[in-house]
Amino acid sequence: KKLAVDYLHPEVGVTSTDGAAFGRNYFNRASAPDVEDDEFADERAEVLAEAAALKKLAVDYLHPEVGVTNIDGAAFGRNYFNRASAPDVEDSELAEERAAILAEVASLKKLAADYLHPEVGVTSVDGAAFGRNYFNRASAPETEVVEAKPEESSTDTSSLQALAARVKGANLPSTKSSKLDMDNVVSNAAKKSASSVNLFGLSEEVM
Repeated sequence: KKLAVDYLHPEVGVTSTDGAAFGRNYFNRASAPDVEDDEFADERAEVLAEAAALKKLAVDYLHPEVGVTNIDGAAFGRNYFNRASAPDVEDSELAEERAAILAEVASLKKLAADYLHPEVGVTSVDGAAFGRNYFNRASAPETEVVEAKPEESSTDTSSLQALAARVKGANLPSTKSSKLDMDNVVSNAAKKSASSVNLFGLSEEVM
């Protein structure tokens, strides 16, 4: 009976009246391995369980293609996006294609506006954007700028007007062709060379 009571009630502890009786705790001996306290062990288990749950959530978020797996036959659910009352949603492929077409149209519109309106100029908000003028660069060859003087232009104009007046007053041949006999043709060929130039009376005025 005493043994049965000691076995069933370990909380009672061991009592002894013999001063020579002693014992050593197996877990508290000097050579015993380090054992974690109950509080620290419970806290560590909670931290590990929370880290495992967070890892599972992160995997589910980063890999939606894996899908949801469940072995419970009673588990069911309804897809929010495929329900009967859901609004029509464009497919991802069509949406991407439409976005690409709109972006291309916008770029073409910008190019057309830049081509048709060169007076607008080029505007840039990037402070690092810069350009160099081809004609004003340091290695460009030196070019002389020739400016026309008003005196020279007036002189050229007056000389052209004088030449036009002389040509207008010259005795030019008529456009009507005249029939010549063979004797006149032969006599004219004998008098003039084939390389001669007929100035129609302008040679004296020019000289």
